[in-house]
Amino acid sequence: MAKTKQEDVTRFADMLGAMGTEPRLKIMRLLLSAHPDGMVVGEIGSELEISPSTLSHHLDKLKNEGLVSVRRDKTFLWCSANVKSLEELLAFLYAECCTRNKAIEPRKIVCCK
Repeated sequence: MAKTKQEDVTRFADMLGAMGTEPRLKIMRLLLSAHPDGMVVGEIGSELEISPSTLSHHLDKLKNEGLVSVRRDKTFLWCSANVKSLEELLAFLYAECCTRNKAIEPRKIVCCK
């Protein structure tokens, strides 16, 4: 197995850090449930009961780490989870826990409860 570049480790640590608060993790889960269409910012705030200014702060952090994409449609801002970035992050974690040393059986994390 090829060694992971330090830049990748730093990038993935930053991504995990960005998701490391309860509101941001809730935002990511909500956006994943709305994939691929995403959600309008106001809908995210309403569903999660987050004020607009606080939501903006959290979305900016997730966007800066490449976890969320934002697009404008007329007067609406649509947010969606960047699944490519999440796939890379999960592959990074999966490679260590499930392939090299078999710390976790792959079939236990492939399926959700």
